[in-house]
Amino acid sequence: MPNISKRQKNNLTLLEKDKIYFPEEAIEMAKKTANTKFRASIEVHVRLGIDPKQSDQGVRGSVRLPAGTGKSKKIAAFVTEAKEKEARAAGAELVGGEDLVKKIKETGKTDFDIAVAEPAMMKNLAQVAKILGQRGLMPNPKTGTVSEHVGAAIKEIAAGKVEFKNDDSGNLHQIIGKADFDTEKLMQNFRAFVDAVNAAKPASVKKQFVLGISVNATMGPGIKVKI
Repeated sequence: MPNISKRQKNNLTLLEKDKIYFPEEAIEMAKKTANTKFRASIEVHVRLGIDPKQSDQGVRGSVRLPAGTGKSKKIAAFVTEAKEKEARAAGAELVGGEDLVKKIKETGKTDFDIAVAEPAMMKNLAQVAKILGQRGLMPNPKTGTVSEHVGAAIKEIAAGKVEFKNDDSGNLHQIIGKADFDTEKLMQNFRAFVDAVNAAKPASVKKQFVLGISVNATMGPGIKVKI
């Protein structure tokens, strides 16, 4: 066995070898292995039956997690002057138009977790599309982060709306809450996320879409879930 810590070894002893758990059981087990010194998160990982190299098989979407993620997000709003007051009132911490784009272009810094934009600003964002895109921060109509109703979009994000996108290996990864959440709240988020993933199945994928699901606490062992 690789050189692992005593904590990790103890966590592994809690799991039944080769067992595939029902979702609620898996989440309960993940909570038991959340014994780091910091407040751990509960993560869901989905293995998809897609070819990530095919552009028409990319999986991308968004979902509002009913119980939230337990983590506040710093939101940037790229808006025209007429929408600035609305964006601030909704909870955006960074609000601006061409000035905000210029700052990012000059410094390369993105001091925020997610960005929303009104359609009128998208032509300006083209100047920093590479910076934002590489960091997964580019607003996109498919995820609801490009909208005429920026205030509503910001409020949805603050209330627990998250975006998901497959990685280069054809997998999805999503935090569904903190380990100290009630199991039922984590289950609500788990169901909402899995339902959203299934709804995002590309039409070009004819074989089995979801090949496997696992959950884990931060730095905890992966726990296979029945699908």
